[in-house]
Amino acid sequence: MTESFLQNHNVLVIEDEYLVAMDLHDKLRNHGAIVVGPVGRLDEALAVIEAGTTIDSAILDINLGGQAAYPAADLLQQRNIPFVFTTGYDDSAIPARFHDVVSLKKPVEARKLLQALVNA
Repeated sequence: MTESFLQNHNVLVIEDEYLVAMDLHDKLRNHGAIVVGPVGRLDEALAVIEAGTTIDSAILDINLGGQAAYPAADLLQQRNIPFVFTTGYDDSAIPARFHDVVSLKKPVEARKLLQALVNA
């Protein structure tokens, strides 16, 4: 199911840790996804989303170089683009407006992340 869902599916990766971003990139591509990014800064994420780039779903690290990524999450929600959070933080750090968004704890197991994207 995951492989067919992700085939030619445009996934925006918003992650500031280079190795984590490259790992996500590789895993997504291996499942047929088209990876948008990765981008590692909030301003870059906002620019990609605002540019009208085709994005079917997104993976969003909550902390981007010390900046909360919630403005990007707000913009994704406004554009009805499903996404999942990845974080090292406790769920209590996530604002209530995102209570329906899946939040996965780092390090994230690939299978759980891919399944979360399918269900987002």
